Amino acid sequence: MRTMLFIGIIFGIIGLISAMSVNKDRIELSKQSANEQLAPSMKIDEVMNHLNELQKIAMATTGKNRAVGTIGFNNTLDYIENSLTANTNFKVFRRYFKRGTFSLQRNPTLISTINGVAKTHTYSTSGEFYHVQYSTSVTLNENVLLTAIPNLGCSDEDWLAARPPPAGLVVLVKRGDCTFVEKARLAEKYKVAALLFYNNGQAGDGSQPIYVNIGTGSNIPALFLSNTLGTTLVNAANDPSRMATVRLTIATAPLVPIGNICAATLTGDPTQTILIGSHTDSVPAGPGINDNGSGTAVNLALAATLYRLMQTSTYDAYKYRVQFCFWGGEELGLLGSAFHAAEAKTSTVVGERISDYLININLDMVGSPNFIFGIYDGRTAPSNTPAAARPGSLKISTLFQTLFNQNSLPWDHSAFDGRSDYGPFLAAGVVAGGLFTGADALKTVEQRNRYNSMLGSNLGGTSGIRQDRCYHLACDTTTNINQFALDIMMQAAAYSVESMGQQSDLKSWLYPAREIQEFNKQTQQTKYEYNNINEYFGMPYS
Repeated sequence: MRTMLFIGIIFGIIGLISAMSVNKDRIELSKQSANEQLAPSMKIDEVMNHLNELQKIAMATTGKNRAVGTIGFNNTLDYIENSLTANTNFKVFRRYFKRGTFSLQRNPTLISTINGVAKTHTYSTSGEFYHVQYSTSVTLNENVLLTAIPNLGCSDEDWLAARPPPAGLVVLVKRGDCTFVEKARLAEKYKVAALLFYNNGQAGDGSQPIYVNIGTGSNIPALFLSNTLGTTLVNAANDPSRMATVRLTIATAPLVPIGNICAATLTGDPTQTILIGSHTDSVPAGPGINDNGSGTAVNLALAATLYRLMQTSTYDAYKYRVQFCFWGGEELGLLGSAFHAAEAKTSTVVGERISDYLININLDMVGSPNFIFGIYDGRTAPSNTPAAARPGSLKISTLFQTLFNQNSLPWDHSAFDGRSDYGPFLAAGVVAGGLFTGADALKTVEQRNRYNSMLGSNLGGTSGIRQDRCYHLACDTTTNINQFALDIMMQAAAYSVESMGQQSDLKSWLYPAREIQEFNKQTQQTKYEYNNINEYFGMPYS
């Protein structure tokens, strides 16, 4: 224990010396165009102020971290939302989903009563009803009236046509057409007491209750009925001469709520959105100031700086909406970004659909003490990445590379392997790119020599040790931040946002039809869908 404490202190001192030693050598990236203003307007002090506040939040938390499920994580979300509200006029919204291993505390119960005759139903997949994955708990000890949703319950029209109206009642919805997640969302929208799916009676598995999933974002208690039971209850509910009610209980283990926050400019086309993302949670071992307070802080400063410029008469408005998102649960397996992408894939709301996102720029660890200037390499996108996302991802890689080359700065390829929050968007066919200063990989002798040669002042770091020696450790504090590297990456991120924002036709640039066709010819693509967020709980994380 003493040895670990001593090592932590030494790392902290080394990190402090490293951070202090680079501040005198600040490099301002040269303007790439006459009207470039965003990168020159970014201030490292603003970013560091955010990091200091995030560290205060962590240190005031039991365990000194900002991990999901802690007060530190929740206070981080509050800080982000308050900062965005105070420093921009952007539309800020927070959306929670729930994470955990779904489990029942005991078997659910279901009792129906038709014209005063009560019947207790059997629970099992071969019986009359079964539980629904990610149902919430409920206890309905009094008889609650049933109502049946016409058709298949996939549209607002179906729900508005129900008689009696569904609010406060237990509703019956038949399997078919749309997903169970979509049906559950409509049930939540219309404020039902509980949701009873029932099977469709078709050949195969259309008779008995089946195992279904309504997603971790659901706040609806739900059960799945056999076709026989469902049809019986629907007929009774639709018959004015009969009174049909149910009592039921569902007891599930509580899940941990996780929040995402997004802030969108009020100007720009919402169907053409530039998305900048970073994750907000740390691991339980430490405060996570580089991983990923650095990305969070740059994202906040980007939003505030862009807003300030937008208020001036000399800054031309972008044709495109810009949205800044802060993902929760990345350290648990990209949960927040995967949830957002899954929601966007089924949304019909303009500006919230996956097709409305033109690109996702990811900022995850951009202040590593023994840094590299890492650029996600579009050539190494997973083989099952949709062809539509490939040309644009390569162009973003080249955009960053050109910027570094023109400023005589070293850079390295960083694997584009889906290990950070761009993964769900890239997999859904959205162009992605981003920056990364390194985690647990060792800096090579070649990298040290090349960085020393190009940067001077012994800024090449140390070969043979990790790029972030405090990666996922308690010493990942503000003393672990290399402000020189953070400053460069902050400016590079701002340059990429402005460069895209000032494009006359960003969509055609990112999604060139002929190049996409060429990618389709070269490989047999299987579209990598995020239809079920649970599939990604086990993904590796940064």
